[in-house]
Amino acid sequence: MANRLWLTGYRSYELNVYQDTDPKLKVIKYSLRNTLQRYLDDGLEWVLTGAQLGTEQWAVSTAVELKATYPQLRVAIMLPFSAFGQQWNEKNQNKLAQILAQADFVGYTSQEPYRNPSQLQNYQHFMGQHTERALLLYDPEHPGKPRYDYEYITQTLQPQGYELELIDFYQLQDQADEMNQRE
Repeated sequence: MANRLWLTGYRSYELNVYQDTDPKLKVIKYSLRNTLQRYLDDGLEWVLTGAQLGTEQWAVSTAVELKATYPQLRVAIMLPFSAFGQQWNEKNQNKLAQILAQADFVGYTSQEPYRNPSQLQNYQHFMGQHTERALLLYDPEHPGKPRYDYEYITQTLQPQGYELELIDFYQLQDQADEMNQRE
């Protein structure tokens, strides 16, 4: 049973989602909720993610909402270096503070501020070693920042039996259609 999930994906700007009221965000959260519920029914206990603007922050808010129904669920936010998000504007720093406050656990894979890419590689290694599966909001036909996590998972972790599920743009369209039929 896989009870720890690494959840990541596109940044908000990669999906052109700049407002919390964007209709795309409703579909993304609907899809995340449906997938997480399936995992929760199968014994999921921890969602591990970062705090990047976009998928990771949406995942935290979605998981926190699900805790009302699934009280066993815990959310861990792992940051790749100290001072994460300090270069962001005030609005995004406030979002970060809110997300961190909602987590059951917040930690760093490096206690240093950003120095070099090896900190990001160490972050990937940590996430892969502390989870049994990953869920990525990512479409390999449309590369973006999650490409590096996708490549690490498919090339390093999957050969060792690590599970990966993608929510790609085709699935998001199916989820949008399903959501519209329900409404």
